[in-house]
Amino acid sequence: MQRIIAMVVFGQPAADFRAYHVLMAIGEHSTVLVTGGAGFIGSAFVHHIASAHPGWTIRVLDALTYCGFREHLEGLDTRVQFTEGDIACPNTAAAAVAGCDAVVNFAAESHVDRSIIDSAPFTHTNVDGVQVLLDACRAHAVGRFVQVSTDEVYGDVAGTDRLSLESDAMAPVSPYARSKTEGEAIALAADDLDVVVTRGSNTYGPRQYPEKVIPLFVTNAIDGGLLPVYGDGTAMRDYMHVDDHAAGIHLVLHEGERGAVYNLGAREQINGNDVAAAIVERVGGGEVRFVPDRPEHDMRYAVDPTAAEALGWTRRWSFIDGLNDTVQWYRANSHWWRAVKASPSFRHFDWG
Repeated sequence: MQRIIAMVVFGQPAADFRAYHVLMAIGEHSTVLVTGGAGFIGSAFVHHIASAHPGWTIRVLDALTYCGFREHLEGLDTRVQFTEGDIACPNTAAAAVAGCDAVVNFAAESHVDRSIIDSAPFTHTNVDGVQVLLDACRAHAVGRFVQVSTDEVYGDVAGTDRLSLESDAMAPVSPYARSKTEGEAIALAADDLDVVVTRGSNTYGPRQYPEKVIPLFVTNAIDGGLLPVYGDGTAMRDYMHVDDHAAGIHLVLHEGERGAVYNLGAREQINGNDVAAAIVERVGGGEVRFVPDRPEHDMRYAVDPTAAEALGWTRRWSFIDGLNDTVQWYRANSHWWRAVKASPSFRHFDWG
């Protein structure tokens, strides 16, 4: 923390002194609100900061939609003040934000296939919800606001070997990616607030809702079922373990420059065929099945995380080690994902 303060005081113009006071406010006895903190990445972040900052008061606001679970916060009952609610409700947001030193916004609808079928929930949470949270932060003089976004805002970079940079133009394709792009724009336009944005690559690991590709493949393989690979399986993603993602956001919360954007990616580009093969090999079951591609499927995402690395972030998990960890978790927690996959809210997507 001292290094941050020195950088701001002596290396920045006088107009940036407000950032100095904001960073001073995020100390070891701060109150931090994590929205979407009962979801996949959000809950990993809550576990991370609960361990890293024993003096913090941690609030979680989560609507507990189909992919939010109180069980994700198991073991943190004495550390977390939990509120069930919608970030797009002004009264709910204001009550959660009041008295906070920082807000980290994970709350989002995030499944591309669902956004193609019905984009309304994505606009409600990913756009309107961001505006409501920003208004609440403004009214209650919150210090730092971290908007958690996605590499999908860059659009498809297939046919090149380049990595997306934070300065690149946005070219979102899916309704999900468009909603996240708009949410970012709203956050970064709030010049009177100390806003930073992270753009994470495809994330996997324990507790991920099993509609997403890796937990879907792992759980299907455990049951000796089919692994449905879209198209010809050559779509490329940069897969990052959730613990690395959480650590990156934590670092940006503390040390990110006001108004800046930071890519978080593992520098490991892997296509769908290789993901499926690696899972079949580790689980010892399952059968790969090629299925019709989803509409307007982007074939490659890949980000350059140099800016975050310059702050001191490095990914710790290789894909293989992370996949081993993930498979082990789903084997040990079959009661959870079996119940999820049997619930009415679980969806199978068929674009044929």
